[in-house]
Order: sequence, then C-alpha cells, then structure tokens
Amino acid sequence: MTHLIEVDSVSKYFGNVMALKDVSANVSAGEVTCILGDNGAGKSTLIKILCGLYQADDGEYRVDGKQVSFTSPREALNVGIATVYQDLAMVPLMAVWRNFFLGSEPERGVGPIKRFDVAMAKETVVEELGKMGITIRNPDQPVGTLSGGERQSVAIARAVYFGARVLILDEPTAALGVKQAGVVLRYVVKAKNRGLGVILITHNPHHAYPVGDHFVILRRGEVYGDYLKKDIPLDQLVQMMAGGADRETPQHELEEAAAQTGDEELAEAAAAFGEETVQFELSS
Repeated sequence: MTHLIEVDSVSKYFGNVMALKDVSANVSAGEVTCILGDNGAGKSTLIKILCGLYQADDGEYRVDGKQVSFTSPREALNVGIATVYQDLAMVPLMAVWRNFFLGSEPERGVGPIKRFDVAMAKETVVEELGKMGITIRNPDQPVGTLSGGERQSVAIARAVYFGARVLILDEPTAALGVKQAGVVLRYVVKAKNRGLGVILITHNPHHAYPVGDHFVILRRGEVYGDYLKKDIPLDQLVQMMAGGADRETPQHELEEAAAQTGDEELAEAAAAFGEETVQFELSS
C-alpha cells in the first residue's frame, strides 16, 4: 500500500543539538495520524519538515511513494499538503467569505474589467462549510465573531476546498475550552470521512484518542511508540505520554514534600497528579 506521505529514518540537527533522530511515520487517506509528545519532543520540527519549512539532514521524505524535498510551504501545498496552525492568520473584522478566499479570490469578467465574484464567493463558503457540518448565520459576519473552534473549522474547510489531500493540524485544541475543542475534533473526523489524511499534533492524549486511527509518540526527538488504535488502549497511551518513570518522579517528590511538611494541599496534588481526563462527545 502506498501512503499519502511517509518519512523514513528522518533526522534533523541544529548544530550539536539533535531535534529528530531516525523518525519514521506514515499517513494514509481517510485516517487520522496523531503525533503526540511533550514540549521538546520534536513534534514542531517534524511538521516543519513535512510542510517544507525545514529539510531533513538524513532519511527520506516521500509523497505518493516518490522522494521529495520541499524548500517552502508553497511547494508542499502544491501537492496537497496544507498546514493549519493554532494561531490562525485570519483578519478578525473581515467577513467570513473574504477570509475564506483571502489571496485566492474568484473573479468574473475578462481583461481589465475582471472583478471579485462576491456572489459566487458567498455561495461557495456556505456550501463548503455545510459539507463539513458547519452552519454559519451569515457569510457577511466578521470572522472575529466566531468562536475559536469555529475559526479552526473554517480554516479546515478552506484547506479542503483548495485541494488539500493531507491536513496538518498543529495543536488545534491547545487554547480552547472543552466544548470548543470538541467542535474542532468533530470536524477532524469530518475531514477524515471525506478521504483526507489528517495529521493531528498534540500533547493531549485525551484529545487524540477519540479521533485517532494511528498514534506516533515522540520523546526527545525519537519515536517512543507507534501504534494502531486497536493495539493500544487509552490508559496505556496516557502512561506512555506521561513517560513512565519520568512521571513517577514528580509524584514521588510531591508525596515526599507533603510528608515532610504536613501540607494537605501538596498531598492532594500528589494524589491527583495526572488523573484529569477530558471526554468529548463526538459525532461524525
């Protein structure tokens, strides 16, 4: 089976600093591949290689089975690899339809009398957002009036409309509340169901697990685990993300400090360490 994109033993160095070492992963159509890891794990470096901001120092990067080396995000976008960052480059006071077509405005007419086809733009925005299950009250409303989750979803629909085959989402739920994070994750499933390969980068396994089909865990620039969903339950994924022994160290330190000081709040913090779980009700 030929994957949409795959990296094989990819490494990246910045001077004497190893950002990635022998990382291998793949993304297939109609699947959500979750790249998980804490800060400094190498997630950002990997996606910058995938979208053309960086070039790998070692290893191979293949698209549709053919080796590539992008030198810019535009080159990656030209073959259908689109990246949606958490801090979306949208103009808050500009209408939804204008943001949707910003930089790629549809035109009507010929020669010097070409003009922005506003009616077509508005109709297309409503139609394309509708395909993703997004209902907007008015395409003329400023994009700044949308919630964070809705803005993420507009960006996803825009990427799909302009030909994305692989959608890279960089921490799309990081600054969102529970409800809005659920909105974004629901549209991730919508994109997958439309046949896209989706790469979801996150440090939160509770956000990744409900929508993911494939989980790649990075730790200190290397692949710490690579699993299909059927092969790893959520609790094991959480434990691997927590780092095993590394996770036990702060909990032990909290318990020791609580015992020495008699501080009840420290004792409660030790008992509750890492137990918070967020659940989302998702519908495809």
